[in-house]
Amino acid sequence: MNALRRFSCFRMFLAGGAAMLPLLALPTGSALATEGATNFYLLGQRGQGAAVLPPVEGVFFALPNYFYSGDQSGGRSLELGGTIATGVDADVFLTLPSAIWVTPIDILGGDLAFNATLVYGNADISARSVLTFPNIGGSVDLSDDQWAVGDPVVGAAIGWHGDNHHYLLAANVNIPAGDYDKGRLANVSINRWATDLTAAGTWLFADKAFELSAAAGFTFNGENDDTDYDSGNEMHVEAAAFYQLTPAISVGLNGFYYKQVSGDSGSGARLGDFKGRVAGIGPGATFNFQVGPAPVTVNLRYISEFEAEKRLEGDIAWLTVALPLWVPSATTP
Repeated sequence: MNALRRFSCFRMFLAGGAAMLPLLALPTGSALATEGATNFYLLGQRGQGAAVLPPVEGVFFALPNYFYSGDQSGGRSLELGGTIATGVDADVFLTLPSAIWVTPIDILGGDLAFNATLVYGNADISARSVLTFPNIGGSVDLSDDQWAVGDPVVGAAIGWHGDNHHYLLAANVNIPAGDYDKGRLANVSINRWATDLTAAGTWLFADKAFELSAAAGFTFNGENDDTDYDSGNEMHVEAAAFYQLTPAISVGLNGFYYKQVSGDSGSGARLGDFKGRVAGIGPGATFNFQVGPAPVTVNLRYISEFEAEKRLEGDIAWLTVALPLWVPSATTP
């Protein structure tokens, strides 16, 4: 592969914020679907370059930073750490240092890669009313604010490359090993095993100045052993359209649709069979530059949610910095 094409693929991969990043845990308070309104897959993470892996062996680093602010009406309830709450307001920040190793192994013509992510962040949750005892009308306003380590994530992916198209299959697993306290309003860990399977495609047009990307996935959730809550399974679809203004700058739109496809269960699911859904759309921009011999990319995304049902509705922002750490032979053209 010539150096120019290798460099172009590096840029596309980094522009996507390391698009095959592990699928990470959102702290308690983010949604009514699944226990505590939590989702393993962070919506909006796959945008520009969603299906692009570097076409050469190497180790790559990405630092996504995730921001979420949302709320719900006081007439709905959800369970947070075993407590029934209404009128939830949530502000979340996560920093997600991630390493991706693209191996020299070829599988069905595609490159095999492995990834790992650590999670650290803050959840600031308030609830205007909490029913402290079932079937008794008592309530109280509560709030909780926690900085903590979340669940680590590991995964693998296979990426295929063409002149004007890329395809990706990814599998990621949430390991319930983070800090978790039953009964807290705010938890960064979701404290359950979960597996997400995602397929993505990226297509280039008009001399590679215009890009379309799409991804679709399915999340299988396990049970939280501390609360006996078995969260239902979920599906997510994401899309992005970007235009390269200059070699250093591209702009576009990101969007997603989410739906819980099976209900919650278990003795801890006292509020019954919740199935949430939400959509979102917003702008994005990518900036490419050099730091010594290494290409570095900064990606910004803002997504506003709408049409929420049995979920919080709010705003999402991503700020991702990505760069190659080690590539045999060369990292520059």
